[in-house]
Amino acid sequence: MNNNYDRIARHYDTLSRLVFFKAQVNAQVNQLHYIQKNSNVLIVGGGTGWILEELAKVYPHGLKIVYVEISAKMIALSKARNYGGTEVVFLNQGIETFTTETQFDVVLTPFLFDNFSMERAGKVFELLDGCLKKNGIWFLVDFALNKNNGKWWKLLLLKLMYRFFKLLRIVEASSLIDMQPYFLSKDYEVKEVRFYYGSFIKATVFKK
Repeated sequence: MNNNYDRIARHYDTLSRLVFFKAQVNAQVNQLHYIQKNSNVLIVGGGTGWILEELAKVYPHGLKIVYVEISAKMIALSKARNYGGTEVVFLNQGIETFTTETQFDVVLTPFLFDNFSMERAGKVFELLDGCLKKNGIWFLVDFALNKNNGKWWKLLLLKLMYRFFKLLRIVEASSLIDMQPYFLSKDYEVKEVRFYYGSFIKATVFKK
């Protein structure tokens, strides 16, 4: 299992919306106003690439995006999107093997860390932290377990999700990792926190 969604790439957005409606979309779109013009943006695990079209609506040109996605089928779907005059470099590889000399203004990791074991999550965090400029912005969107609005159903839904993905041999993780301590240990500032889908989805904007 290498956290590759090739098997369900064409159906991923449909499945997501059947379960979460527009919550996963809104959690990402509502953060985009933090991006400044002409920013260098790193997107890790962008899936089918619909986020590129949303970015193009806000910034029709000027952004430089590096799009890292391990699924070749997700990359193909992303390349077919209408992202206007935005400069996008697509890299079909796991983030663990990503290397760059570019320092990015913005890092987006939508539903990335819920795929990883704790050991791998820590390594990926350190890698991405090294790619982000001082005062850069990191958009972290992921599932969250808390006591608000019924923790029991979140645990049940999460268990079903992980079981489904394990059956398909897609993800390595079996439980969620709280990434907040990683950011706080590096003195990131929390700029904004929003919750969606009964507080099961958490979107945090960090400033380095």
